[in-house]
Amino acid sequence: MSFLVLLLVLWVEKFSAWRAVIQQDGPWLRLLARAEARIQGEGQPWLALLTVVAAPLLVLALLLMVLSPLAYGWLALPVHLLVVVYSLGRGDLQAALGPFRDSWRRGDSEAAYLVAQRDLALEAESEPALLQSVQKHLVWQAYQSFFAVIFWYALLGPLAALAYRLLALTVEHAQHPLLREQAGQWRHAFDWLPARVLGASFALVGNFVGVSRALLHELLSWDIGAAQLVYSVGRAASEIPEPVIGEAGVGTLDQFWQLLVRAAVLWYAVFALWTLLL
Repeated sequence: MSFLVLLLVLWVEKFSAWRAVIQQDGPWLRLLARAEARIQGEGQPWLALLTVVAAPLLVLALLLMVLSPLAYGWLALPVHLLVVVYSLGRGDLQAALGPFRDSWRRGDSEAAYLVAQRDLALEAESEPALLQSVQKHLVWQAYQSFFAVIFWYALLGPLAALAYRLLALTVEHAQHPLLREQAGQWRHAFDWLPARVLGASFALVGNFVGVSRALLHELLSWDIGAAQLVYSVGRAASEIPEPVIGEAGVGTLDQFWQLLVRAAVLWYAVFALWTLLL
């Protein structure tokens, strides 16, 4: 059933508008606000984190426990699909990059700076640094929006996928610094394994030797962030040239995107084979 859910996720993502309908964060954001309002001491953020992450997971676990024995578990399939779609990242990455790509392609660096700040919340001190920031944003958003969620769903099921997204939302929306910090630590732990699996995937679909050199020294490092890891490995896998303004610079974004697409195809092929062998 898991592989069928992953196929349906692709259909929802590419050919329907259901994702925007399913990804309604309003009720959870109100729960987060109430949990933060009750934080009084340094120990309280743990209770708030349990409220905003563990409580929804408990409700989901109870629902799946009730539905799984019925109709050979097929009644749980819609719940799996809804949870995985909800757990995907927010927004349309390619659409968000569109204005920057247009500005960069025509060589209008001033407009590129403005749209990068407006649409991507990115700033840089030079043109090469700006393009590298956008490249990193592209790879990171694709990873955290799709690959990490799919990895945890395939490995541990919908509870793990939902836990990852709730931690990400807490890091993004929490106002209390201690709550945000603790959620970030848990998210870092969740990112450690899938980021390295994606890096290994880049080696198989890209420049194997380049990735081996980039990943070898950071393979077991706990300190390096997932965003930096997947970007540096992706850059080595795609053999990205030095950043320049114009069509060639936009082409580097396309190189990263094609690398991500090939990695996604590889993941689905591996999951399909895994399903057949189990």
